Amino acid sequence: MLIVTTNDVPGQRVVRTLGLVRGITVRSRNVISDAIGGLQSMLGGRVGAYVKLAEASRAEAYDELVEHARAMGANAVIAMRYEANEIMEGVTEVLAYGTAVVVEPE
Repeated sequence: MLIVTTNDVPGQRVVRTLGLVRGITVRSRNVISDAIGGLQSMLGGRVGAYVKLAEASRAEAYDELVEHARAMGANAVIAMRYEANEIMEGVTEVLAYGTAVVVEPE
């Protein structure tokens, strides 16, 4: 599966547009990551506990996006984006979305 953030793929042409695909996850922080993240933020710099949580959330949403695109018969997703929204304190929705297409070499 080819996933790109651009609206086209150099060397490939879109032969069919299948529509919007998405992957979504909702994650919450936990007491341990909050404690570790709080300590790290007081020291300054990278807050590894939250980076790990954010990366896991994006990976989960991405995997669902790919699964959704495959189920539609796509071999590529163009214009892929991430979006995150806080639903309530400590609970964040992460959305991966794009356009499912079928591409072939030019």
